[in-house]
Amino acid sequence: MKRSRTSKSWMNEHVKDSYVKQAHSDGYRSRAAYKLIEANKKFKLLTKNMVVVDLGSSPGSWSQATVNIIGSQGKIFALDILEMEPIKNVNFVQGDFREENVLNHLENKLGDLKVDLVISDMAPNISGIKTKDQAGIIHLNELALDFSRNWMKPNGNLLVKSFVGEQYEEFIESARKVFTKVVTFKPKASRDRSSEIFIVGQKMKIME
Repeated sequence: MKRSRTSKSWMNEHVKDSYVKQAHSDGYRSRAAYKLIEANKKFKLLTKNMVVVDLGSSPGSWSQATVNIIGSQGKIFALDILEMEPIKNVNFVQGDFREENVLNHLENKLGDLKVDLVISDMAPNISGIKTKDQAGIIHLNELALDFSRNWMKPNGNLLVKSFVGEQYEEFIESARKVFTKVVTFKPKASRDRSSEIFIVGQKMKIME
């Protein structure tokens, strides 16, 4: 099958991408690692010996970056609907986070542990229908927020990928009820054409 101009253009951009080259040099599985690394530099999300949950983890670059910072004494629980090649010191669950049995599996692995940080790069399969895609990612954002509310230590933090659109502001308001401070940012590692934006919830409030 002949490649389309769009796929050729994407491949040319990918090959020339400085973050792709850097990821290859640093041993990361994808350029997405630098989005988390940049977020950590800006918001000081990761420290030694933390308990971290990585949602939407495959192919694993965020888990790799997290391991490098929190060290072998920290604990990482990663989850994705896709397979992920094993990473040392990362406990992986394969399944759809929207399904209750998958959530239960993750919670069973956590046991009595409470979480310091939840990071989510989850996104729906993009259909090209803006309203459908927007509703899909907001639903995933809400699930990550609900999980944080139930499993996070006081003063814990949340980082989620989202899209600006319908229900986005409502989600921000929901996050403000859970966290002391909620901010947004777009990493330099995020491609200019991408509509993604990251939401950071800082210092979870003590929930009554």
